[in-house]
Amino acid sequence: MASRKSGKAAGNKPSKAWAGRFREQTNRLVEAFTRSVAVDRRLYAHDIQGSIAHCRTLAKAGVLTRRETATIAKGLQSVCRELEQDRFRFLPEDEDIHMAIERRLTELIGPLGGKLHTGRSRNDQVALDIRLYLRDEVKALIGRLTEFQRVLVAQAQAHENVPMPGYTHLQRAQPVLFAHHLLAYVEMFERDKGRLDDAHVRLNVMPLGSGALAGSNYPVDRLYTASLLDFPAVTQNSLDAVSDRDFMIEVSSALAVVMMHLSRMSEELIIWSTQEFHFVDLPDGFCTGSSMMPQKKNPDVPELVRGKTGRVYGHLMSLMTTLKALPLSYNRDLQEDKPALFDALDTTRDSVAVMTELMRRLRVDREALTRALTGGGMLATEIADYLVTKGVPFREAHAITGRVVRWALDEGRELSDLSVEDLLAFSPRFEKSVLERLTVQGAIDRKAQIGGTAREQVARRIKELTKRLA
Repeated sequence: MASRKSGKAAGNKPSKAWAGRFREQTNRLVEAFTRSVAVDRRLYAHDIQGSIAHCRTLAKAGVLTRRETATIAKGLQSVCRELEQDRFRFLPEDEDIHMAIERRLTELIGPLGGKLHTGRSRNDQVALDIRLYLRDEVKALIGRLTEFQRVLVAQAQAHENVPMPGYTHLQRAQPVLFAHHLLAYVEMFERDKGRLDDAHVRLNVMPLGSGALAGSNYPVDRLYTASLLDFPAVTQNSLDAVSDRDFMIEVSSALAVVMMHLSRMSEELIIWSTQEFHFVDLPDGFCTGSSMMPQKKNPDVPELVRGKTGRVYGHLMSLMTTLKALPLSYNRDLQEDKPALFDALDTTRDSVAVMTELMRRLRVDREALTRALTGGGMLATEIADYLVTKGVPFREAHAITGRVVRWALDEGRELSDLSVEDLLAFSPRFEKSVLERLTVQGAIDRKAQIGGTAREQVARRIKELTKRLA
C-alpha cells in the first residue's frame, strides 16, 4: 500500500520520504482512481484509537519516549476533535483516511508525527480499523434488532387473543393466533442476533503488529496492544492477519439473512394491506400516494425494504468474488471490501430502524382477520384428527375428511355449521363430541404443545420474551 506522491507539494507529508524509489510522481488519473478517503473516512475514530494504542506499545518497547508518546497522543486527539466537529480540511493528496490523519498530525506536532508509523504497515493498520469499526457496528445492530423484537412482542401482546388464518402456499390452512404469527419473526431475529454474535467472536481478534505481511522488527508487545483495545486475542499468523476478510464475509452473510427476514415480513405487510386482505392498515406516515391516482396508498417502505434486500445480497457476493482468487498476502483489491461492507451495514441498519417504527404504529383489523377464517374448510384437519382418535388410520381419515370438504363446498356450507347427521353420511365413527372440534378457538387451543399456537403457549412465550428482551 506504499504511496509515491511527488515531493513538490507543500507541507511535510509522510509520503514525501517514500518518493525515492520512483522517477516520476503518481499520475493524476491514478491518484483519483486509487483514492478511497470518501469511503473510509468513517473509520477515523477507530484509526485514531488504534494509533494511540500503537503509540503506547512503541513506548513500552522503548521505541518512543514518554514525552514523544504524550505529544503524539495529544496531537491525535486534536485531529479527532477536528474530524468530529467537521473542521478537518481534507486535501487532494489525502489518499485515504489513514494518510490524512497522519498528514494532519505532522502539521500539528512537526516531524515527530512521522514516528507514529514505526513498526506498522497500512496493511495491519487497515485490518485493525475495520475490526474495531465492525465490532461497534455489530453490537449496535444487535441492539436495534432487540428493540425491533420488543415492538413485535408488544404488538403480539396487544393482539394476544386475535385469531387469523395461517397459510401454506399462500392458501388458508389452519387457524392460528395473530400474536403467534408475529412471534415467528421474533424467533427469526433472535437467530439473526445469534449469527451476529457468532461473527463477533471471530472478528474480535487483533491483527496489529503483523506489519506488511511478516511481522514487526520491533519488540512490540501485541498482547499489551490488544489489552489497550479490549481485544481478547491476537492473530497468530501475520500473512493471514493482513489478508483476512473472512470476518467481513461472515457479517455480510448475517446481514443478508436479516434482510431476508425483513423482506419476508415486508411481503406479508404488502399483501395484508391490500383491499383484498385488509388485515392491517399501514401508518400513513410510512406510505405514499400516487402522482396520478388520488385514492392510492402505496406500501413504499415495505417495498423498498424488499428491494434493498437484493442490494445486500449483492454486496455479499461482491466480497466473496473479490476474495476468491487473491494470493497471500495483501492485494490492493481489498480496497474494494469497504464500499460493499459499509453499504450493507447502512442498508440493514436503516431497514431495521424504519421497520421497527412502522410496526410500532401498525393497526390491525380484527374484524377482517375474523372474516378471513370463514370459507376454505380451515377446520378440516380437526375432523381428520378427530377420526384418528376414534381408531381410523390417518390416511383413511384424511380421505374421508376430503370428501366432507368437497361436499360442504358444493353445498356452500361451512364445516363449523355441519351437524353430526351430516358427518355420519361419511363415516359411522362420528359422534356428537366432534362438534367441539369444529370451532376456531377449539382448533387453536388444542395446539397446546411447546411452540404451538394455543393461547396458553402464546401467553407463556410472550411472558418469556418480554423478560428476556428487557
